[in-house]
Amino acid sequence: MSTLVIVASSILAIAAVVALWRVIRGPSIVDRVIGSDVLLTTLILVVGTEMVATGHTRTIPLMVVLAATALLGTVAVARFVTRPEGTATNADASTPASSRPDETEKGMD
Repeated sequence: MSTLVIVASSILAIAAVVALWRVIRGPSIVDRVIGSDVLLTTLILVVGTEMVATGHTRTIPLMVVLAATALLGTVAVARFVTRPEGTATNADASTPASSRPDETEKGMD
């Protein structure tokens, strides 16, 4: 069992280093978010590997919190990235799309 834990830990360490490299280097915010998701997933796997190796279940709440953090962070950045520039308020959401001026018409004045 100890050989298997060493191999799994080595693979997870390499995955964490690669994910951390992606978070640091970017080049875009989407790349950084994907890197942070992979890093958090790797951390969850490290905690799970430690649980299997030592035979306890005390860190399951930590794994749940890490998973929730990864999910909420990804959703927040996805909403930020997909929002078109110039739309920042909820008042725009209540206006039907058909009554909004077209972006191409603004520049033709």
